[in-house]
Amino acid sequence: MGKILIIDDQKAIRRALREILEFEDFQVEEAENGKEGFKKATETAFDMIFCDIKMPIMDGMEVLNELVKAGVDTPIIMISGHGNVETAVEAIKKGAFDFIEKPLDLNRILVTIRNAKDKSSMIEEKKILKTTVKRLKGGAIIGDSKEIQNIKDLITKVAPSDARVMITGGNGTGKELVARALHDNSSRSKNQFIEVNCAAIPSELIESELFGHVKGAFTSAIKDKKGKFEISSGGTLFLDEIGDMSASAQAKVLRALQENVIQRVGSEKDIKVNCRVLAATNKDLRKEINEGRFREDLYHRLAVILIHVPSLNDRKDDIPLLVEHFLKNICTDQGIPKKSFTPEAMKQMQKIDWTGNIRELRNIVERLVILCGMSINADEVKLFANPQF
Repeated sequence: MGKILIIDDQKAIRRALREILEFEDFQVEEAENGKEGFKKATETAFDMIFCDIKMPIMDGMEVLNELVKAGVDTPIIMISGHGNVETAVEAIKKGAFDFIEKPLDLNRILVTIRNAKDKSSMIEEKKILKTTVKRLKGGAIIGDSKEIQNIKDLITKVAPSDARVMITGGNGTGKELVARALHDNSSRSKNQFIEVNCAAIPSELIESELFGHVKGAFTSAIKDKKGKFEISSGGTLFLDEIGDMSASAQAKVLRALQENVIQRVGSEKDIKVNCRVLAATNKDLRKEINEGRFREDLYHRLAVILIHVPSLNDRKDDIPLLVEHFLKNICTDQGIPKKSFTPEAMKQMQKIDWTGNIRELRNIVERLVILCGMSINADEVKLFANPQF
């Protein structure tokens, strides 16, 4: 069921606790003083720790302090025959999960164990969730090529400011990853990062999506709704595929950027907003401006800083790192041991014309993981990476 450490200088207490815990199918380890207990608790993963307060060499409160400092997040239950309310409160404040007085009561111990197990499960779920969220967000920008290093340097310089950034590059190059890195390294990182794909929202709905609407503004507006500018206030608003935004929405976005105010659709009331706006496009906005499809004044408002994300074909030296990154994530998601590419297979990956950029690379790696054995070879890459397959 789990593994528990008992830290107590009294052999009789350790024996009594061990009998209770082993009857409940727990594995039990013991330590006869605080110093030994601290060493075991930091070297081995336990599901729970029972720790006496009054001990020679290193008392329980000191053990508790040091374990908390060391980042041990195992539930720690303090036990004492000299306990009082003040001692219990102090222990809980310092990070103990619970406090039990001697002589030990069986029912009290079992209830505390059940509650501690629930906490341990929540901690583990939280760790998994954080890892998953980080992976979904893309994690760090992968690559050591000169082009990627230049982008990382720009992010370091630009992120702490509130400067607007225009991110350009082809589909699948990782423009959103750059936007997230700018947000995560800014003073706004504790607030929301809101993304709006301007190409995915019909032109008649984009204004409602960005600025919100009031009840009755149009047929389906059955209640007031906040737009993304309001929701992201204090954080970052990422306008992806900005080149596909309608002319009417462009005019309103320009006003929002100039005056930091918006109006919901159907209302004339000004609402103050405070969000950092990042934009991205796979289009040539200069050409769009010349052909009258994009406002030049809006372009200059958005493009204070320009960051161009190169295609994968322009950074093929990064392919081995990207493949390893995707291999690890995909094998973890599939619940299988991590596979590998032979050196020849990796060279074959670098010969491919990656028209779909990073997105295509990930899809190919996933295909190879599913269809090939533990060691993926060059012939398999040639066979399964072929778009005609």
